Amino acid sequence: MSSKEESTMKANMKYVYLVTTVAALGGLLFGYDTAVIAGAIGFLQSKFELSSAMTGWAASSAIWGCLFGAMFAGYASDKLGRKKVLLATAILFSLSAIGSALPNNLTQFVTARFIGGLGVGAASMLSPLYISEIAPAKLRGMLVSLYQLAIVLGINFVYFVNLKIANVGTEAWNIEMGWRYMLGSEIIPALLFFILLFLVPESPRWLTLNGKEDEAATILEKVNGKEEGRQILNEIKETIRAEKGTLKELFATKFRRALIIGLVLALFSQITGINAIIYYAPEIFRDIGFGTDSALQQTVIIGFVNTIFTFVAIYFIDRMGRRTLLLLGLSGMIICLLGTGLVFYFGHSSSLWTLIFILGFIASFASSLGPIPWVIMSEIFPTKIRGLAMSFATMTLWLGVVAITQFTPIMLENLGGAYTFWTFMANAVFLLIFVYKRVPETKGRTLEEIEKSWKDK
Repeated sequence: MSSKEESTMKANMKYVYLVTTVAALGGLLFGYDTAVIAGAIGFLQSKFELSSAMTGWAASSAIWGCLFGAMFAGYASDKLGRKKVLLATAILFSLSAIGSALPNNLTQFVTARFIGGLGVGAASMLSPLYISEIAPAKLRGMLVSLYQLAIVLGINFVYFVNLKIANVGTEAWNIEMGWRYMLGSEIIPALLFFILLFLVPESPRWLTLNGKEDEAATILEKVNGKEEGRQILNEIKETIRAEKGTLKELFATKFRRALIIGLVLALFSQITGINAIIYYAPEIFRDIGFGTDSALQQTVIIGFVNTIFTFVAIYFIDRMGRRTLLLLGLSGMIICLLGTGLVFYFGHSSSLWTLIFILGFIASFASSLGPIPWVIMSEIFPTKIRGLAMSFATMTLWLGVVAITQFTPIMLENLGGAYTFWTFMANAVFLLIFVYKRVPETKGRTLEEIEKSWKDK
């Protein structure tokens, strides 16, 4: 390779990383928006004198927005373009930040949080989809996984933002003003996301689908090199000609397997215990002697492990493959859920083993079931209906979040810790078998090659 070609390739990769990082900011806002409420809800409850039921409604109102955001974003992105709808999500995040910081009553607050949820739901399906459509095949797994890393970083970052704001004033100040600054702080990353989106191009696959082949060719050549870019453009055109792009096609026999894989991965990423583990962690950490600052300590420890092992996934996903990482991670999750259930069953929930199993579970999840479903869901659907199909899968994911949010406290109360975690273990065992039998490896293949594989079966 000549020095000129090498220089061009380096410039191309810088461009790819820039575009991916900007799109992944949708994930950072996802994490930021969903976690910011944790620090604010106690002060909000005191400010508006909320009952437990109303506090739960205030905390979970964004989730319902997520469902609707995911529902409509796919259709909108297929019609208007990925970039335009991403810009709309940045506006929704900004409006939510302002509205959540300035309410005079609970209704205004819930409305603002619902608007933010629309942005989260839309970004949760659109950011990984956009990255997958622009990334080179050999790096697609790693680049889409950056979206999950951004979610984790957003969650970790807002914990520290909340802590800093809470330490500014007294309890009375936090009840009156502190929570407003916490929720309003989201305006900064939201506006940054909005501005930076003007630096990135439209998805080349969407451009080709809408007859803008010259623009698509320019982007594909910039990302993949001239020869490979032209080849990919021809593959895109060929697959588009063979598609109808209708809702009926989504459920057609040739693509039904892809749809089932997407829906199962989306749902089971949420019902295998991650939210329950995080929900129960503060109490467990307090029991094993982390003292008065246990809440901060556990979020820092969990956040650190989550972040480190998301990097593990990013490093290995295009080397080992999606399927292998999923099987290894699910095996680790099953062992840790079994162990967590056992220590609860034998009444040793305050033992060091509990800490080991919890952190082991988070490490296993972060290196597999955290990022990989986003990668696979963004890869396996046909170009003409990819947005619509991603909407279905992402809506299923958010339904899983709603179910776990509603039923985990009931399960813990009625079944106890042991059988609750063993239920999650059973879900993980089912998913392990499903992945082994049904999920193909997509490492290193173009989106068009993956699509063709469904048609050939």
